[in-house]
Amino acid sequence: MYSIIVVPPPATEGERPRDGGQRDGEERQFRLAPGERLTFGRAGSGNTLEIAHDGVSRRAGEITAQGAFWILSNLSAHQTYLVENPEGAGEHIKVAPGRLDAPVPFEFARIVLPAAGDLLPIEVWAPRHDYVRAPDGATGGTGGPVTAPAFALDASKRYFAVLAALCEPRLRGDPHAPLPTVDQVVSRLSPNWPAASRTSVQWNIDYLAVKLRLKPGPDTADTGPRLNGKKESLVSLALRFDLVREDDLTVLGKGTAP
Repeated sequence: MYSIIVVPPPATEGERPRDGGQRDGEERQFRLAPGERLTFGRAGSGNTLEIAHDGVSRRAGEITAQGAFWILSNLSAHQTYLVENPEGAGEHIKVAPGRLDAPVPFEFARIVLPAAGDLLPIEVWAPRHDYVRAPDGATGGTGGPVTAPAFALDASKRYFAVLAALCEPRLRGDPHAPLPTVDQVVSRLSPNWPAASRTSVQWNIDYLAVKLRLKPGPDTADTGPRLNGKKESLVSLALRFDLVREDDLTVLGKGTAP
């Protein structure tokens, strides 16, 4: 069974892939099973994926499937490659020239190849998921006290709706979207929360900062340093640890994101 799918950049004029290439009415893609490799580079260089662009090295790189993830080797002598997570609010890794077997943890990734003024995308999907399987009826634990949750959030509470509204623009597919203002959050929540106001929304933002331990609570003597960029810190933490997912946006009801 294949473990990753590679979708090459749009074909340029004169490009003729050797294998897995475009057929009439068919999307170009390669499917790799664990242990299989795909080499990519300039056309005519014996690569599995030939990219007909003068700005791409003759032997540019290699992708290797490794079960539920994949590794990337940058065979270029001078060019750094960027691997983006399109669903990760700007999350990315850089693979330096000559780096071999760099592990890529993203389920959906985009390799960006700088090529003489162009940026060529190679998309890599890793849909295989492996999980620990506990026996029927078992919790998977070994007995004893239950582990305390890292972030105890209740999706039925107002503060969660405020957090979801703050995260909404980036969860909708724009990882660099500016965060909504307090007034925009009030407007977004008002259909389901008619009493929402600037004061109540700001109170919930402050409460979230304490609840998620970004700042000390009011019952401690140490108030800690002033937290600048409070909304940005909350959204960054929530998206990094999946405290709010796209499915959670249903708590906002119908409406248009700011």
